[in-house]
Amino acid sequence: MTLRYRLPRSARLQKKCEFDAVRAEGSRIALGCLIVNWMKVTGASGCRLGIVVGRKVGCAVARNRARRLLREVFRHHQHDLSDSAAVVLVARPSINEKAYAAVERDFLAAMGEAGLLKAAE
Repeated sequence: MTLRYRLPRSARLQKKCEFDAVRAEGSRIALGCLIVNWMKVTGASGCRLGIVVGRKVGCAVARNRARRLLREVFRHHQHDLSDSAAVVLVARPSINEKAYAAVERDFLAAMGEAGLLKAAE
């Protein structure tokens, strides 16, 4: 079976109440250029992603770049994550100075520390 690397609308957190639930009931790790909030969800298939990029990150161009980087890293590693979790990624201002590889390294380290990565097969 080939893996699909799409990120459909059903795999995204979109409502404020979903973001608030993850922040209130979930766990949090700050590592490198991002903060990861996550919450295990029962009965859901796959991980769902929400991205928050505040004005401290920079102008609109910088915020959109940060958003695209985080979305792309999640999209490429969505099959490496354990199922049924809601994840909110928050960009820190240091993301402006980083390339894709550095953001990916921070993401994988944070997910490993959170215990959201599947065991190597």
